[in-house]
Amino acid sequence: MSLTTQLATMLAMIGMGGWLGAALDTYNRFLQRQDRAHWIVFINDILFWIVQGLIIFYVLLLVNQGELRFYIFLAILCGYAAYQSLFRTIYLKVLEWLIWFATRLYQFFIQLCRYLLIRPVQFFFQMLLVFILFIWKALLSLLRLFLRMLYQCTKLLVAPFRWTGLIIWKIAPPSWKRISTKIFAYLTGIIRQVKNMKDRIRTWISKWQK
Repeated sequence: MSLTTQLATMLAMIGMGGWLGAALDTYNRFLQRQDRAHWIVFINDILFWIVQGLIIFYVLLLVNQGELRFYIFLAILCGYAAYQSLFRTIYLKVLEWLIWFATRLYQFFIQLCRYLLIRPVQFFFQMLLVFILFIWKALLSLLRLFLRMLYQCTKLLVAPFRWTGLIIWKIAPPSWKRISTKIFAYLTGIIRQVKNMKDRIRTWISKWQK
C-alpha cells in the first residue's frame, strides 16, 4: 500500500471517527433510553453498531480496498476524540436547532394542510348539512300547512253531514235515542277492551324483553 493510500486511509478513518461520534450522539438523542424498554434498547444498539461497522468498512473499501491495519483503529479513535473535545458541543447545538426547525416546519405544513384541505372540506359539509336541514324544515312546514288545509277542508265537507245528523238526532223518537245510546256505549266498551288488551300485551312484551 503506497504512502498516498495510507495518508488517505488515515484521513478517512479520522473522519469516520468524527462521524461515529456524531452518529452516536444523534442516535442517543432520538432513542431516549430512559423511556424505552431494555430489550428495545439492546436490539437498537446491535443494529446501530452493525450499520456503523458496515459504513466504516465501505469507506475503507473505497480508500484502500478494505485492507486493515493497526493504525486504522488508532485513526478512528483519534477522530472520535477530536469530535468529543472540539465539535461535540457545536454539533449538539446544531442538532437541537435542526430538530426544532424540523418540528416547526412539520407543524407549519400540518396547519397549512388543515387550513387548505381539511377546513374547506369541513365547511363544505357544514353548509351541505345546513342546506339539508333547511330543506327538511321547509318540507315539514309545507306538510303541516297541507295537513292543516286538508283538515279544514275535511271539516267543511263533513259539516253538512254533521248538521244533518244533529237535526235527525233532535227529531228522532226517544226510543231510537236510547237504542243509539246503548249501541254507542257498547261500541265504546269494545274499544276500551281492545285498548286494555293492547296495553297488557305491550306490558307482557316489555317484561319478556327484560
